Amino acid sequence: MNDHKPKIILICGPTAIGKTAAAIGVAERLGGEIVGADSLQIYKYMDIGTAKPTPQERQRIPHHMIDIVTPDAPYDAARFSREGREAIGAIFQRGRIPVIAGGTGFYIKALVYGLFESAPSDPSIRRRLSEEAVRSGGERLFSRLKACDPEAAGAIHPNDTYRIMRALEVYEASGMTMTAFRRRHKFADAPYNVLKIGLFMDRQALYERIEGRVDAMIGQGLLGEVSGLLDAGYHEFLRPMQALGYRQMADFIKGRTDWESAVATLKRDTRHYAKRQLTWFRKDTEIQWFEPDHLAGIISHARVFLDA
Repeated sequence: MNDHKPKIILICGPTAIGKTAAAIGVAERLGGEIVGADSLQIYKYMDIGTAKPTPQERQRIPHHMIDIVTPDAPYDAARFSREGREAIGAIFQRGRIPVIAGGTGFYIKALVYGLFESAPSDPSIRRRLSEEAVRSGGERLFSRLKACDPEAAGAIHPNDTYRIMRALEVYEASGMTMTAFRRRHKFADAPYNVLKIGLFMDRQALYERIEGRVDAMIGQGLLGEVSGLLDAGYHEFLRPMQALGYRQMADFIKGRTDWESAVATLKRDTRHYAKRQLTWFRKDTEIQWFEPDHLAGIISHARVFLDA
């Protein structure tokens, strides 16, 4: 049945591994345009900390789903799926190949397979969980989620209180975990035939790249970027401002930590994030893995897929 569906190429993997470079290489050789699948690159003014493609890279290949909304605008996977599919449709109309590139696993899944129908919601439960988070902190809620739905907990950052509360709300309201709802849906809305390329390398080498990425971001002015966002009125507790890099720089700016600790924490948290990304992607048995410097092999594999 996939033979009758339009074909797209997906390039995924952990942070700092080289997804942008690989996607540009594939798009240039195969006549493609890139659709970003990053939950932070959608935000304007957040350039350095999200490692957005540079203006020069965007001149080489058209990029979509980048710089869509301001950091204080609501945005979720459902909207990403809808707008991302619109971008893919426009690329097909131009006779080009959509190349999806990013590391936000849930956004990728929403784009490729759709979202399951809304799980039950209960405002009273949500209110109680919110009060508990304020009173006792998010760690207790996260521990509870790990106990009842470890798979969902494994895909959520311990500081992402919103998603933690949502998963607990679903469980308490229905008796079913968020994971069970997703499995029941089975992400059956799958309009594309997808070639899934995953990028990997030795873990120690990846961690060294992450440390180099963090140092480069700081050299490019990450602290100034975060300071400018705060000065512009984007509160530090906005969801995107709690992301890697922004949270640690805000802690330093607000005097909650010293510089050395802020940088060390950022590097450590980024390593942990990369590990969680790999765990997410390795569950997908359809992903075919390549080292990022094996671009010729990736392109050759993609040609076979497109010509089949």
